[in-house]
Amino acid sequence: MRLSELSERSGVSTATIKYYLREGLLQPGRRVSATQAEYGEDHLRRLRLVRALIQIGRVPVAGAREVIAAAEDESLDHHLRLGAATRALPCTERPAEDDPAVETAHRSVEALLERLGWSAGPGPDMRNPAHRRLIDSVAALVRLGYPCDTEQLLPYGRLAAQLAVTDLDMVEEQPTPTGQIEAAVALTVLYEPVLLSLRRMAHAQESARRF
Repeated sequence: MRLSELSERSGVSTATIKYYLREGLLQPGRRVSATQAEYGEDHLRRLRLVRALIQIGRVPVAGAREVIAAAEDESLDHHLRLGAATRALPCTERPAEDDPAVETAHRSVEALLERLGWSAGPGPDMRNPAHRRLIDSVAALVRLGYPCDTEQLLPYGRLAAQLAVTDLDMVEEQPTPTGQIEAAVALTVLYEPVLLSLRRMAHAQESARRF
């Protein structure tokens, strides 16, 4: 397809597509003349990924470029490519280690990960953005005096483990390794608000049932 058709099918303006090409977020098309190129389904899928990252996930252009670079790094095995791509998504800064609430949160989280069996191998650590966010969130609960010890966190961890199976099942439906990596990123960005919305709707349902 030509650039105009790619724009029409993706819902991304031609000017924005050209910007993505300049920034290395979209691979170049096949040159058919000095001024024209052809694009295929891979470009359409990549545009959808970039749009999900930037417009929905609020990932900056530099961060989106990092995600795509990780997805294309064939020197990593498939598990590490999936992890590198999703770790590049925005997250909180590393929490202060000298904060007593952070120290308490760290102990609770490490005990939780051990109970879940997630501590073995190259597992979560303070360099992992998701682990940092978890520590930071639990520390906020500690400061405000809300329940957040290992026993209270455990049901959330078990639900997350079940969701991970569902997520990876969807990722594996993609026919190529690169497509699976792109799907892992897109589904992370797109399904987190779905999960949050469903949780809040479930709260309303349970509140009505109880009260």
